[in-house]
Amino acid sequence: MKNLDIVIADLSNPEHASAIIDLTNHYARDKMGLNRPLADDILRDLISELKTFSGYTGFLAFVNGEAAGVANCVNSFSTFYAAKVINIQDLAVKPSFRGKGIGEALMSAVEEQAKKENCKKITLEVREDNRARSLYERFGFEYGEPKMFFMEKKIG
Repeated sequence: MKNLDIVIADLSNPEHASAIIDLTNHYARDKMGLNRPLADDILRDLISELKTFSGYTGFLAFVNGEAAGVANCVNSFSTFYAAKVINIQDLAVKPSFRGKGIGEALMSAVEEQAKKENCKKITLEVREDNRARSLYERFGFEYGEPKMFFMEKKIG
């Protein structure tokens, strides 16, 4: 895509911070997200809390200077590989920019960063009904064996 720039987010840059909030909230409102906007306190605190978390890396896609997509990632560690892992927490592209290769460009940027950081693998969770599954499969992601289920327990 012409005029597509993928950058590693700088949380101290107001343009980047605003883009992360806006794009993450767009994703939350999507049926593949929460199907509702993020709460006001989350919107208010997201950037300041991310700044306290040393394991965060964000990737932003800009098209002609407009924020078009985000990959919010967190670093983890695999004891089975004794190596660092990058988990794609959120991958979102604004609806008006979908189908233009932005998701693939973000995935490529994450993979490039994972290689630079000597990560053993990249992980993500995806809903069974998410059309982005085909992107992940084309990008070489496979379903684990044995099949795993995502579980959560909310605290507080």
